[in-house]
Amino acid sequence: MSSSKAKQSLHSPQTPAGQLTRGYLVAIVGTVIWSTTAIFIRYLTQTHALPALVLAFWRDLFVFLALGIVFVLFNPPRLKPGRRNLRFLILYGLELSVFNTLWTFSVALNGAAVSTVMAYSSVAYTAILGWRLFGEKLDWTKITAVLLSMIGLVLISGAYDSAAWQLNALGIITGILSGIAFAGYSLLGKESSNREINPWTAMMFTFGVAAIFLLIYNLTAGLLPNGAEASDLMALGDSAAGWGILILLAVGPTIGGYGLYTVSLTYLPASVANLIATMEPAYTAILAYLFLGEHLSPVQLMGSALIVSGVVLLRLTEGSGRVIQLEIGD
Repeated sequence: MSSSKAKQSLHSPQTPAGQLTRGYLVAIVGTVIWSTTAIFIRYLTQTHALPALVLAFWRDLFVFLALGIVFVLFNPPRLKPGRRNLRFLILYGLELSVFNTLWTFSVALNGAAVSTVMAYSSVAYTAILGWRLFGEKLDWTKITAVLLSMIGLVLISGAYDSAAWQLNALGIITGILSGIAFAGYSLLGKESSNREINPWTAMMFTFGVAAIFLLIYNLTAGLLPNGAEASDLMALGDSAAGWGILILLAVGPTIGGYGLYTVSLTYLPASVANLIATMEPAYTAILAYLFLGEHLSPVQLMGSALIVSGVVLLRLTEGSGRVIQLEIGD
């Protein structure tokens, strides 16, 4: 590239308003689909006692195989992301495997409530890092939306109960790192969009790479907390129902949720897409109420309303015509 600086507009007046709306819709639909994963995971971990790290390995592998088969049959060019992108996709997949692993052990060490809040603290990290790395807008509107989402997450998850925060040092560190890892995953997704890698191609390769790393993690699980349980890759045995639900989890909410989230990054800043993703616990709570008979408390309803309010506030103030630019040097 020449010595002069090139400027890439990430969200400019020239961007059609319809693309911004499309980005929000894609992210919201993806988050709704994503929120159904909890139902599948709960069934597999409770009914079949499937260790979470083993579940993550098989889920990622089945996603890779499903997308690979579709591309081979219907769109072979999607199997070629370009040699210059291979190192990036390996890094992207490694980041996904790290997030899956940290999330797994955060749940084991901290419980579901606190680990949820810590993982979705990524919205704050993403907003800051997106501002520093990609020149994304960071104003009081976005900061307010982030705060509303964080408060909502605390209320939905029940993390306002002091008993939920009786953490050990390892639990605190693992939870914080899981949030940072999710932020890294979102930012790498934005970089994938900037590289003009097809989002479904990126998903296939990153989940394939993540499956390889998760296989290594499981085979060396004796070195990790609760590793003895996680090392049994065939924990489902000959359970046709268990394997069927696991495959359905991969080809349904995982491909739909992760895939549409990745697609939304082609239209939205990483911080905005990540903020919309924080609506997942609210949707999960609603689905648990509808399909599992779990009770939605007034506090959870209030938390859901705060998260939705943050996203609505952000959407209403978007499109103000401010230009977000990324300067690329030599």
